[in-house]
Amino acid sequence: MPAYFGIINMIKVFLIFAAMNGALAVVLGAFGAHALKQSLSVLALQTWHTAVQYHFVHVLALLFVGLLLKVTRPLLPGKVAGVAFMLGILLFSGSLYGLALSGSTWLGPITPLGGLCLIVGWIALFVQIWRMQP
Repeated sequence: MPAYFGIINMIKVFLIFAAMNGALAVVLGAFGAHALKQSLSVLALQTWHTAVQYHFVHVLALLFVGLLLKVTRPLLPGKVAGVAFMLGILLFSGSLYGLALSGSTWLGPITPLGGLCLIVGWIALFVQIWRMQP
């Protein structure tokens, strides 16, 4: 029972993180479209919009992972996918938001690490689905 209780908590974390970040992506998208339009360069706005786009897509991917694990047998790849998507959102989109606002070059190397996490998430999701029972 304790192991099963642990996965239920992990699924809940995935779903809560997705829901909260869905709202955050809407807020940040609107903020970029309205409040930052006049204060950022065209390149910085493009960076901001890329962050919002990847943020949204991977919130939906994480939501899918959480729901998939809730209705199927949660395997290790599914758990890896959820954690990788959460880290990817934080590192990839988070570093792009910071880059757009501050122009700090030290954030640049963080973005590919976030991208790598997102790729790992998609591969792990593939493996989870591949191993699912019909």
